[in-house]
Amino acid sequence: MIVSREGELPVRRRLPRTLAVLGASRSAGPGADAVSPLIAAHRRVFPSADADLLRRAYAVADRWHAGQTRKSGAPYVTHPLAVAILLAEIGMDTTTLVAALLHDTVEDTGLTIGEVKAEFGAEVAVLVDGVTKLDGSRWGDHAEAETFRKMIVAASIDLRVLVIKLADRVHNLRTLAFHPKREKRERIARASMELLVPFAQRLGLYDYQREMEDLSFANLAPEKYERVRALVQATAPAREAALAGVVAGAVAELAAAGLRAKVEVRRRHLFSIHRELPAAAGAGAGELRPTDTARVVVVVDGSEADCYVALGALHGRWRPVEDRFRDYISMPKYNMYRSLHTAVLAGADHADGGRGEGDDLVGVLIRTPAMDRIATYGVADRIREAGGKDGRVSADMARQADLDWLDRLIDWQPLADTADFLDGLRADLSNGGIVVFTPDGTPVKLPTGSTAVDFAYAVSPSTAGTAVGVLVNGRRKAMENQLSHGQVVDLITGPYDDPPDSWLTAARSGQARAHLKAAIALRQAEEAAARGRAQVAAAAGGTGGPDLRDAEDDGTAFSAARRLGYPDLDALYEAVGRDDLTPAAFLAALVPDPAEAADPADPAGGAKPPAVRQ
Repeated sequence: MIVSREGELPVRRRLPRTLAVLGASRSAGPGADAVSPLIAAHRRVFPSADADLLRRAYAVADRWHAGQTRKSGAPYVTHPLAVAILLAEIGMDTTTLVAALLHDTVEDTGLTIGEVKAEFGAEVAVLVDGVTKLDGSRWGDHAEAETFRKMIVAASIDLRVLVIKLADRVHNLRTLAFHPKREKRERIARASMELLVPFAQRLGLYDYQREMEDLSFANLAPEKYERVRALVQATAPAREAALAGVVAGAVAELAAAGLRAKVEVRRRHLFSIHRELPAAAGAGAGELRPTDTARVVVVVDGSEADCYVALGALHGRWRPVEDRFRDYISMPKYNMYRSLHTAVLAGADHADGGRGEGDDLVGVLIRTPAMDRIATYGVADRIREAGGKDGRVSADMARQADLDWLDRLIDWQPLADTADFLDGLRADLSNGGIVVFTPDGTPVKLPTGSTAVDFAYAVSPSTAGTAVGVLVNGRRKAMENQLSHGQVVDLITGPYDDPPDSWLTAARSGQARAHLKAAIALRQAEEAAARGRAQVAAAAGGTGGPDLRDAEDDGTAFSAARRLGYPDLDALYEAVGRDDLTPAAFLAALVPDPAEAADPADPAGGAKPPAVRQ
């Protein structure tokens, strides 16, 4: 039995490379029963899905992972199977499930991408390659950053790459307790919080987001996790009693308004409670209101307009809390999420508008069934809808989503070096986001804390440097001004394209920072080149050496630069300006070597005869 050094990752194992072995036979093998739950889950969504294809993919994974185990002692193939089942449960298509079954084979066994493509097609190969980590022994400290860069580029071609990666991380977090090293558990949990959780949020995969947050929370802060869990358990009876009355009252009000709706209580996950109620997380149960741990969700069987009717009906019965209202139907979140959010004081009526001792603050979400599916499955719901009955979805169909954040990542990631890429990615993914508007009403989605600098690069990276100021809701502001959700922003531009260094301090988004660093680096290179040429010209004039302008005009200077290892004169002058090359060294290279100038066919001219290979 082969077990990897890290436990959760198997070692590479070479097996004979033939299609017979690759396919592990086209018929069901001895492990056929193991794949039955996957097939059943998939066919609940896609009744006509190709079960034989799933069996064949499982057989290949089972054969190539043979002898590998996870830290729990379970056969390694149980992991890709569990990942595929997770994806089947949210309604992902057949191609995604096949890729999930094979997602670790190329990384951890001798199977190649070419063989996967030959056996299962190009789309499966793209997905498998997209989630395959780069070799740490080759990439070293850059492996993690470059793996994420590779995954994002692959996701721009086929969004299902990210969905597979998220399901993979969910299962790895579920089994993280089997790893004996606390520092390894914490590292994986922290990376999940910083990068994978935000990806889940942006794709609208809230079930994955909640589970990853709770599992990471349990590993990073086990004492706080247990305290919040105990508080939720202690307040459960009071919560059920308080919200049962709210549900009954909401059903009655909605029926009176002529609406059909499903009203239910949905518990909040533990990390959400901890994040929003830090005092309660460390205090006694008396400081955690029972209704803080759940929300009432109203799913209206009707149109968007009916959601606003429902809102009015509920506000007519209970007093709303003004600063808790959010309209994500008319102004959707950056991840396709749409709902009305409100909070009401469910208790006695108060003529003075105040809050009574017996009032419960209850959060209420109102949405249509389609919005409810998006709020649970996000982009997976669109892929599911495209799959028909047989679960066949093309890469083009899978990519159909309004994901401006992904387009921005694709725009700036080539500009960022490895050291800056992960920091920029974390900045773009952290703390949710805001939406501001151009004067014509176009929404622009930005990271929380963004400034007008971030807005300029989100609207038009090619012309952002010409901005000299900004109008925010009609008032003149500096480019460094921080923006807020819902503001109308209009850039004031000038004739120049030279962003100041101060913009880099003000920028929050990875996109703006990458473009600014590239612009600043270009300006610094030009300044160094000008400085370097001046130094060379001064040195040439002081020594009575060759005329620099003549040497540039006749190509002598360019030839000298190439002999010194520089692609052009600008690069050489930049090196001089940065003190990486002395003017004297360049001037010496301008004078041809007499030995090189002689006729190589005439040994008397001083040239050495060509060496003879023995």
